[in-house]
Amino acid sequence: MITCPKCSKENQDHYKFCLGCGAELPRDVSPKKFAAGTPPHGVPAASRSNQPYGDEPTAIGTGAQKGPAAAPPPPALLDPAAFATPVRGEDTGTSRKAAAAAAQPASPAASAGAGTVVCPQCQEPNPPSNKFCALCGFKLVKPAGASVQPPAPVVSTSGAANVVLTALRADGTEAGSYTLPANPTTVGRDAGAIFGGDSYLSPRHATFSIKGGRLFVKDESSLNGVYRRLRRDAPVQLENGDVFRIGQEIVRVESLTPAPATPDGVERLGSPSKGYVARLALIIGRDATGNAFPVPDTGLHLGRERGDILFPEDGYVSGLHCQISHQGGRLFLTDLGSSNGTFLRVLGETEIAGGDILLMGQQLFRVSV
Repeated sequence: MITCPKCSKENQDHYKFCLGCGAELPRDVSPKKFAAGTPPHGVPAASRSNQPYGDEPTAIGTGAQKGPAAAPPPPALLDPAAFATPVRGEDTGTSRKAAAAAAQPASPAASAGAGTVVCPQCQEPNPPSNKFCALCGFKLVKPAGASVQPPAPVVSTSGAANVVLTALRADGTEAGSYTLPANPTTVGRDAGAIFGGDSYLSPRHATFSIKGGRLFVKDESSLNGVYRRLRRDAPVQLENGDVFRIGQEIVRVESLTPAPATPDGVERLGSPSKGYVARLALIIGRDATGNAFPVPDTGLHLGRERGDILFPEDGYVSGLHCQISHQGGRLFLTDLGSSNGTFLRVLGETEIAGGDILLMGQQLFRVSV
């Protein structure tokens, strides 16, 4: 048990915030011993068509070996002490969405028992006696016994007036909202409003549209991309060239495939890569990558304190953040309940739903339908 230094209430070992007063609980002096988990089992096959890939993100990418003095200013809305664990669905291309839907676990609201209060920020089920979410520290304002149901993905086809993007501050409060005025609507720095002051947004960054009663977002070849936050413990299939973000680290997945012979039949020499299926390359510039890490067929974990790949200088990466697993010849990315979330870059046109969290530029936006 962890005793809150502020109100002296006892909390379970895995809680990050006190149930009595909402204060952040102290971390163990010595990190818990890391034990690699098994790759997810029973994940159905997922597929997607190849989508055009835009420019690589640059300005917000940082390397793992930076010192505190050399690190660029962190994104203003990714405070690890304030922002919650993932609440959103997997980030996929349009065809990947349907194939991966079967891999999604039941929503917390659906699996919660009678009287359980579901956190409106991270959707973590909490006992009715909790005043604050045990996972993210958000104040539970719903009465005991009332669960927050996730919004339905279907929206009106008559227009976009009922679709709202809400910018979120570091503490989870709202910093402003923008109602999509038409269908489709392109947002970016040129759109002004809550987007105008973010120099990491492209002038035309992303387009939101409603098709067949469903909401879609498309990256307009923006420089820094559109990212979608993953659900906790929900494996999402990775393809060669996919880019994901944890903390300030921007990582590209690169499959390890033998180089073809030259036109005159000469085979290319290379170091043995037996047992490795891919590598993770840190994006540090528009056309530059930094450190690269091989991915074994047994998978690996990423974190700040525990795991196979560590980012000790990045305070926005959780102690144990996410997992890369390999099953049936496919790679999967799973968020392990990180504080600031794991974000996968949107490729092509991707379906989204109310409650999804998007990372564009240096801002987080909650989609409301």
